[in-house]
Amino acid sequence: MNALRSHTCGELNSQAIGQNVRLMGFAHAVRNLGGLLFIDLRDHHGITQIVIHPEQAFFAAASDLRAESVIAVQGTVRKRESVNNKIPTGEIEVMCSHFELESPSEILPFPVAHNPKEESEDTRLKYRFLDLRTEKMHRNIIFRSQFIHYLRNKMVDLGFLEFQTPILTSSSPEGARDFLVPSRLHPGHFYALPQAPQQFKQLLMCSGFDRYFQIAPCFRDEDARADRSPGEFYQLDVEMAFATQEEIFTVIEKLMVDLFTRFSDRPILKDPFPRIPYKTALETYGSDKPDLRFGLEMVDVRTVFQTTAFEVFQKVMQHKRGVLRAIRIPQGASQSRKFFDDAQAQARAFGLGGLPYLSLKDGEWKGSLAKQTTDNERSALTSTLGIENGDAIVFVVGDDSRTVLGMGGKMRAWLADTLKVEKKHGWAFCWIVDFPFYEWNEEEQKIDFCHNPFSMPQGGLDALNSQDPLDIIAYQYDIVCNGVELSSGAIRNHRRDVMKRAFDLAGYTEDDIQSRFPALWNAFSYGPPPHGGIAPGVDRMIMLLLDEPNIRQVIAFPLNQKGQDLLMNAPSTVKEKQLQDVHINIRTTSK
Repeated sequence: MNALRSHTCGELNSQAIGQNVRLMGFAHAVRNLGGLLFIDLRDHHGITQIVIHPEQAFFAAASDLRAESVIAVQGTVRKRESVNNKIPTGEIEVMCSHFELESPSEILPFPVAHNPKEESEDTRLKYRFLDLRTEKMHRNIIFRSQFIHYLRNKMVDLGFLEFQTPILTSSSPEGARDFLVPSRLHPGHFYALPQAPQQFKQLLMCSGFDRYFQIAPCFRDEDARADRSPGEFYQLDVEMAFATQEEIFTVIEKLMVDLFTRFSDRPILKDPFPRIPYKTALETYGSDKPDLRFGLEMVDVRTVFQTTAFEVFQKVMQHKRGVLRAIRIPQGASQSRKFFDDAQAQARAFGLGGLPYLSLKDGEWKGSLAKQTTDNERSALTSTLGIENGDAIVFVVGDDSRTVLGMGGKMRAWLADTLKVEKKHGWAFCWIVDFPFYEWNEEEQKIDFCHNPFSMPQGGLDALNSQDPLDIIAYQYDIVCNGVELSSGAIRNHRRDVMKRAFDLAGYTEDDIQSRFPALWNAFSYGPPPHGGIAPGVDRMIMLLLDEPNIRQVIAFPLNQKGQDLLMNAPSTVKEKQLQDVHINIRTTSK
């Protein structure tokens, strides 16, 4: 045989019985049963069992084989006496007639033959090339490749053109810290790695292209989270010219339904996806990325307590931004007093003053509010919330609506997890729409952009000139799935006069716009088309489909939680000559 191998370890079956084959791969497991030596030989494609008899000259060398050493074997395929139904090649084995140790392995820092759950993440990232050999991680990265391949082809089928945009660009305020690259040719000047191809894809629309996409790397100097990779991530960057918000929704919904039914067996729970206004999402779920697979919605009950004698509720009713919302817990009355005490403690930990509650069991109302509420109020609650015998009610109460609603959202999630509330099986997508264009920056005591500065306000220039800035709604939207934000998007502002007025209200001058966004400012004076887009996170979609709790499990070579690449030892120091080339001096400060 002239080739290094005649077959892969995963392709042999009963049809190959009697053939002489040559295989190469990793020693997945070695079992010396005295009379016979068994080696599970593994490559990218699967596992084949190799059998070595004691009379073979290489028996002793093979017996000392360490796991993960690379070997080459030659032999005859035969039927296994005990079939292994757990692997595709479980009906056959190879009787070894020739054995070569191609490259030995040192003692492993952790076992590869089974997933090393007990090992620290930093250890696995330091030896990522070994971690990627484990069955689960190998499968995850193969899945990622297949997903991106399918995604790319699907976008072409939908009429999109794929373009590449620069990695070295200018710094611009887009919500996170830039990674800066010093220029050798221009002392004191820096490139920035793009947080997203935002301006470039808008410029492509200004260039007369109709539909653009890119599997785009994005770079943001952010802290790690379970669903956010520090430093670098990938997104499906999409932009469409002459498109309305609904037209973008139609394309993306078609894409998501196709992707999530192609790569999972879970159903799409609602198609088309629900459109939920931002304000409604906060008031009902306490989050702009709600998980719609379960109930426990927060319901406004202010009208129920308009004449309440309960002092805490009275205070909230008198406050302009006061919150008084109730969460019905089906059959919650069966919970112990300890559960409600724990819920109180958790509510305080989230920042709520407490968690008043009522429960109805065998027609009798109990709980911390039993004596603070009237029969009429409890009757109204029953009607408003659809209370049945055995249910309980908890109340989210506070003066500041945005803060309290967010705390209520955390409480809703805690209740769902603690009570093990059954979640619908499937993918609960939704659109969050009608985001505020501006928000109040408490730290700087000024109006600031809420979502991004490139969006078109609903009502255009008239809204900017006539409305209270904090009341202006934008053509901005998020797509959410099972409580995970997959993407933000917007119908873009494409007019200079709107851009100028929008930035003016946020405290920026025309000179500021021209210096920060020179390309867009220039392009907007030469007939830019209306356009809009979105950029779903590729890593997050794969994370959801694989049901992984941590995004680093679906990235081949991620940074750790501290933003370090332990495999390549990055970030690292560099030589003084390299610093001199880019005109950089390192200053140290005493602690």
